[in-house]
Amino acid sequence: MVAASELCDESATELRRLIATRAVSCREVLDAHIARIEALNPALNAIVTKTYEHARKQADALDAAPASQGTLAGLPIAHKDLLATRGVRTTYGSPLYARHVPTEDDLVVRRIRAAGAVLVGKTNTPEFGAGSQTFNRVFGATRNPYDVTKTCGGSSGGAAVALAARMLPIADGSDTGGSLRNPAAFCNVVGFRPTPGRVPTPGNPWSDLSTAGPMARTVDDVALLFSALAGPHPQVPQCLPEPGTTFARVEPLDLASLRVAFSADFGGLPVQTAVRDALWALRDVLVDAGAQVIDAAPDLGNARRIFHILRAGGFRRRFGAMSAAERAQLKDTIRWNLEAGEALTVADYDWAAAARTRLVARVGAFFQAVDLLIGPATQVLPFDIDTEWVREIEGTPMATYIEWMEACSWITVTGCPALSLPAGFRDDLPVGAQLVAPLRADAFLLRAAKAIESVTGYAATAPRLDVP
Repeated sequence: MVAASELCDESATELRRLIATRAVSCREVLDAHIARIEALNPALNAIVTKTYEHARKQADALDAAPASQGTLAGLPIAHKDLLATRGVRTTYGSPLYARHVPTEDDLVVRRIRAAGAVLVGKTNTPEFGAGSQTFNRVFGATRNPYDVTKTCGGSSGGAAVALAARMLPIADGSDTGGSLRNPAAFCNVVGFRPTPGRVPTPGNPWSDLSTAGPMARTVDDVALLFSALAGPHPQVPQCLPEPGTTFARVEPLDLASLRVAFSADFGGLPVQTAVRDALWALRDVLVDAGAQVIDAAPDLGNARRIFHILRAGGFRRRFGAMSAAERAQLKDTIRWNLEAGEALTVADYDWAAAARTRLVARVGAFFQAVDLLIGPATQVLPFDIDTEWVREIEGTPMATYIEWMEACSWITVTGCPALSLPAGFRDDLPVGAQLVAPLRADAFLLRAAKAIESVTGYAATAPRLDVP
């Protein structure tokens, strides 16, 4: 028998075992997590819309019909506030949508609902998910549970905080230039950006820059949620064919057989000394565990311009039809990105397509000699909650609000799956390592991550939660 006060500390996979064996009920698991949310969320602001009454009905229905339980049955979840949820307020972090209530669910929501997860609310995000600092004018800022004076990152910041604070066992997120990986690193959890096409996006099937993905506190829990998210969809031509069940169970690799390329800066990015130190310590752990580690990075030349062009084009498509009055309601960094998109030419798009083709080829050749690339998930430690974006790193100025996250955005344009794994602490703040695998090697990446997780133990360090 597990005490109610201990249920929130259990992993998602263990909670599923307890529920499946009837050791605990879905309602008991839900009530424990609601109590945790009510105790901690006022100070952290991770969950911004609550659906407790709906959740209680859903949990009771699952308990009454255990034979119908799915992969995620009984696990509390809150969807990122960029995902449309039928009948539940969905703001996208924007005053323009402050009272918006969708009539349909996003595909990710439908898949999670079908797997039996219990919806307790929505998690906070920056305005329209833009920027790796979770604050907006609808709900305010979300605070890092390891130090409430610091940011949690973003854009899946509310999700990462809810996981770290043990308010949720699993959480969904999305990632364009690091929005799963950055907050995971800042909050000592696991954030997995899968290969584009693993999780279908019916609303925008032709772009591979953004993708939905899972977050959790362990690799096994990430795989559990991923198994419900992944798989083809009949209306999405670009999705990959493997069913989600392919990824449900993760057998760790033998570290002695793993060829790792390590780089603390991906070939020249500015990275805070504290982050570098944590990564070098992780490198030593891998060497001691028997992994074959070399110091190397692929040639990521032109990744910055490629990402800027593709991202700006996305902002033009998303916001270009807005009226002048609506544009005036956007935060200034979004307007900047929109204007950059409207300034693009056909020649820019042609250059980006050719340059990205060459980049992907170079990275593919790099992975002929190694199995895995490890580097920074973030270039800085979590910073002050009142700082909108990082202006300089180790004396190098950042020209734009997205430049300080190029450790992630440069990997985005390679198309490779990437995962942020807890990699230690500096100044009592979490540091994440970014693990990158070859194209479409999602299952391999999860196996490698689990093997590394088993020899580090960093994820077990929970925040002190000494909040009022």
